[in-house]
Amino acid sequence: MKILQKGFNYSQDGPGNRLVYHLQGCNFRCKWCSNADAIPIENPAAKDITVNDIYDEILRSRMIFFDGGGVTFTGGECTLQSAELLPLLQKLTESGISTCIETNGSIPALREMAQFIDYLIIDLKHPDNETHTEWTGHSNTQTLENIGFFLNSGRRIHIRIPLIGGVNICPERFAEYFSAFDTSNAVFEFLPYHEYGKDKWQGKYEMENAFVSAETVDKFTRIFNSCGLKTVKT
Repeated sequence: MKILQKGFNYSQDGPGNRLVYHLQGCNFRCKWCSNADAIPIENPAAKDITVNDIYDEILRSRMIFFDGGGVTFTGGECTLQSAELLPLLQKLTESGISTCIETNGSIPALREMAQFIDYLIIDLKHPDNETHTEWTGHSNTQTLENIGFFLNSGRRIHIRIPLIGGVNICPERFAEYFSAFDTSNAVFEFLPYHEYGKDKWQGKYEMENAFVSAETVDKFTRIFNSCGLKTVKT
């Protein structure tokens, strides 16, 4: 597997203290991406590590998976490496390790992985496919299908919406979409735009004036909660 970086993080990449692996490569080109160095499939900074070596490292780390922690695979887009990730998730599940993945939800293989994912974190940038494609370079069709699959499955799902000024500041459209589902197994989180990863871009950074106000975040929270959609902050 191609690993860009790894490290421990508490609560922001799934419950508890977690060993987080950032996998190299992403099929989206979100114009505000804060991990642009993880987008290319090839990156000299990424290391090829075998599934067995990663598995052994995780087992050695299990003593510090406190407060319901475990291992999280993120990216880039970790499911692009599904051929290696799926059997690894299965081995971890069989060993009693809590598993989490952070994904854009665009890969069909996500459903095959479902039984081995204890906690799913998935982004939805926009419910409208045309707008989504304009800003991410990729359709949202598979993402919406995978979100629907997990909502209907009863498995734990954490849906994150990056709030980008001039792009998706439309809480009613998001809330209307999710209100059509039983979301009793879901939580929603809003991530205001920032420029922390701006210096990682090799080409022109195209975003301008994309910051959102605290009032906008409060509006999303208020509307979602009024629709029975549980919101969280991590």
